[in-house]
Amino acid sequence: MTGRVAALARHPVKGFTPEPLDAATLTADAHFPGDRMFAVEDGPSGFDPADPQHISKMRFTVLARLPEVAAVRTRYDDDTGELIAWHPDFGEITADLEGEAGQQMFAIWLKGVLGDAVSGPLKVLAAPDAHRFMDSRSGFVSIINLESLRDLEAKLGRPVDPARFRGNIMVEDWPAWSELDMAEREIRIGETVLTGIKPIERCTATHVNPHTAARDIDTVPELMRLYGHRDCGLYARVTRGGRVAVGDAAIA
Repeated sequence: MTGRVAALARHPVKGFTPEPLDAATLTADAHFPGDRMFAVEDGPSGFDPADPQHISKMRFTVLARLPEVAAVRTRYDDDTGELIAWHPDFGEITADLEGEAGQQMFAIWLKGVLGDAVSGPLKVLAAPDAHRFMDSRSGFVSIINLESLRDLEAKLGRPVDPARFRGNIMVEDWPAWSELDMAEREIRIGETVLTGIKPIERCTATHVNPHTAARDIDTVPELMRLYGHRDCGLYARVTRGGRVAVGDAAIA
């Protein structure tokens, strides 16, 4: 079964804007590069950087809790460690997320954007070492099958933006929903080899329009109504590293 990489994306700050990529270099047994390196906790989350453990996404500023986050546009500069964030009502800010002062600056700005929607105080957390702020303990790389989304669009009778599903590798030309049967299957993409882990069970973050910040599709109930499950996409583990790029073959 051969498909094609239609798009690549990372999310440097958990819950915020996907950043499109032309290519990325994956490493065996590591997360997608540049993905979920930072998170903003809404009130003390209990995260210990000396002993990093998985923490529920509901302790952070994520779309499942705060759809207003979708109105913030972000871009991360790998060379400088700076995050450029923009909001239509609050303008633009550049903050060095590698340093405490920059982290505090972004947290204060974000509190102004989100206002009473957050409990606070807000605090930027940086992932130590190989830890990443993933939704799932086993979520290393997320693959979205665009044919599945097109099938969902057809049944709903309206567009469904892939950005709702916050994937790393978007594949087209696989049969719709075939990714749900790829647990333990070897997947070759570009120079890399991945192994499917499990389908991605979706939450209310997918209800939020990534452009308008409005909850406008009840995605989870619709998945249950139409297909009898809440899954869309596949978590995978990198078993052989290498370069992946838009246009590469995706063979499963």
